[in-house]
Amino acid sequence: MERLPNGRSVVNAIYHRSYEIREPVEVRISPRELSVLSFPGPDRSIRMDDLRLGRAVSRRYRNRRIGEFLKELDLTEGRSTGVPKILKAVNANGSPLPLFETDDERSYFLFRLPVHPEAIQAHDQAHDQAHDKNPPLSDMEYRILEACVKSPLSSTELLAALGNVSRSGSFKKSLSRMKEINALEYTLPNTPRSKKQQYRLTKKGQRLIADIHLSQ
Repeated sequence: MERLPNGRSVVNAIYHRSYEIREPVEVRISPRELSVLSFPGPDRSIRMDDLRLGRAVSRRYRNRRIGEFLKELDLTEGRSTGVPKILKAVNANGSPLPLFETDDERSYFLFRLPVHPEAIQAHDQAHDQAHDKNPPLSDMEYRILEACVKSPLSSTELLAALGNVSRSGSFKKSLSRMKEINALEYTLPNTPRSKKQQYRLTKKGQRLIADIHLSQ
């Protein structure tokens, strides 16, 4: 079974990182790309131009025993075939070519896999449809959601987080609308008038905040 390029990129990072450097492999996923950062960079025996073309053959292996373990799990082959198979899968899918980055000291290695243009188009269309369905957030609504990112807050705590604004009609209207569009929810839904009642972000509220951050 052909393994997806994003999976291979993570396996390669686990295989080729240095375990003497106390920095974890960092994987980030955004609507535009997947990136995998590991330390250090490729061995100096590997030319970056050859790596980008899938022609690099490593003469040194940092973690042979880990490589053997990954091979037993059928996650790698141990013959410098990781990058060529990533390129093959990307080409077969019609996706943009991956990007490989490091510095002159080879202190890090960053693999970036851009998302397929059709996937980006589908995401943007879904984003536009969501905005068409729900009008853009007002400044007050955005500030309310942003205040609840780290932890749920009561209405009193929300007012304080917003700079001790008055419990005005604008605040009440914004808070009500965030519940209506399912961006906020009660922490105690069965007792809405409880003195311990707080507001927390829903998954939709998290997406709204994330979309605004991406667009900024």
